[in-house]
Amino acid sequence: MFRTFSSLVHPNRILTQQYPENRETTLYIPERFQGELHLIEDENGELKCTACTLCQTACPNGTIRIEVEKITTPEGKSKRVLSRYIYDLGRCTFCAQCVDSCNFGALEMINQFENSEYDKRKLVKLLNERHLPDNRKEEQA
Repeated sequence: MFRTFSSLVHPNRILTQQYPENRETTLYIPERFQGELHLIEDENGELKCTACTLCQTACPNGTIRIEVEKITTPEGKSKRVLSRYIYDLGRCTFCAQCVDSCNFGALEMINQFENSEYDKRKLVKLLNERHLPDNRKEEQA
């Protein structure tokens, strides 16, 4: 009640931020804010992810699902390659345990926070979509 009555006495004091109208002027996002999960690329534009599935194992509620393919290198060795990195933003608790568990520095939490959707299916994201071959992108649709 004190806050209500003080606004009557001091009408110039604004208690509520006008969002989204004043987004650029009043919005402050702390540096350590943990928003949406993001895959990091190396200097060549390739993903740093090695498909080790440590992040999938560390996730407490099954937000991350990694699909892996095995390929044979020209040297004759078998190698695991990331096929699909599926991230369910609707189930994520933003705990960043996946980022902490990654030994290769392939994951980060970015400041993206405007993720509201009317359809939950739009919150399921394919994080490595840009790095798929063109024929694989058609399969995903």
